Amino acid sequence: MERRLVGAAGLAYHELVVRSLRSGGVNAHLVLDPLRLGASLPQAWWLLRRLRPDVIFTTGGYLGIPLVLAGRARGVPSLLWEGNVVAGRATAAVGRWADRVAVSFPPALATFGDRGFVSGTPIRSFAGVDRPAARARFDVADADRLLLAFGGSQAVARMTAALDGALAELLADWRVLHIAGEAGMTDAQAVRDRLPAELRDRYRPVSFLGEEMAEALVAADLVLGRAGSSTCAEVTAVGVASILVPYPYAGAHQHENAAWLADQGATVLVPDAELDAPRLLVELRNLRDDAARKRIADAARALGRPRAADEIAAELIRMGSAA
Repeated sequence: MERRLVGAAGLAYHELVVRSLRSGGVNAHLVLDPLRLGASLPQAWWLLRRLRPDVIFTTGGYLGIPLVLAGRARGVPSLLWEGNVVAGRATAAVGRWADRVAVSFPPALATFGDRGFVSGTPIRSFAGVDRPAARARFDVADADRLLLAFGGSQAVARMTAALDGALAELLADWRVLHIAGEAGMTDAQAVRDRLPAELRDRYRPVSFLGEEMAEALVAADLVLGRAGSSTCAEVTAVGVASILVPYPYAGAHQHENAAWLADQGATVLVPDAELDAPRLLVELRNLRDDAARKRIADAARALGRPRAADEIAAELIRMGSAA
């Protein structure tokens, strides 16, 4: 994916032999991964010698270790960005060697000390997105309430199942735009087909939204989604009420993200194991009230940092100029 995206942007792409640690169990990678990491250190050193960068930007993880270490050896400053409340072990290690650390959530500063600053999460721009026009694009009338449901590939099955059991009742109060993913479209379309004919146009499943995603978020009255860094950043940047259902794996990072927002009154947290049709209906009944949603939306907006990318870029320029 990285090779394709970087190449499409017209940028040079360089790949280290180190790989992300995602294999489970006992296998050959237990031996090969340390060897790959060792081989990546001189590879990164020579790459920096050839490119002569003024500064390094990394999102951490196992892949950031050789590059940041090589940067320290060559006197190249580095900036790490951490998007979660709780950093993973490899990212925390990279943070010990990085010169500066940008974080999305204030509690993450405790991991990185005085080298850290709160930048927020780089996200798409919502500048110029008009809410009435966005709602018209999705056929949402002024009097309608729009629920935007999305959650990435891991969330499709559970979210679709919860919606399936709840739609016949909730569609009386809500229109639903459901981003089901390509893998989830067959199930989502089957859910729509089972609805009474008079309700089908109030439930719209789509596989993916590209540039329209900004409009969907601005048009929404409520978001149902996971609690990754980008989702948390976008609901706060837009200032929209949300029900966040953290992905329960990957070190439970998303739970801490959602819990921090919930503690600020900026979202409603529903644990993954509790997301079913009855629980979804309870939460939607509670948030049918415009004033209740506004309280959450206002709290979310107060936490938003829509210029995070600019803040990180400015710090990188400062670091590179001082090097």
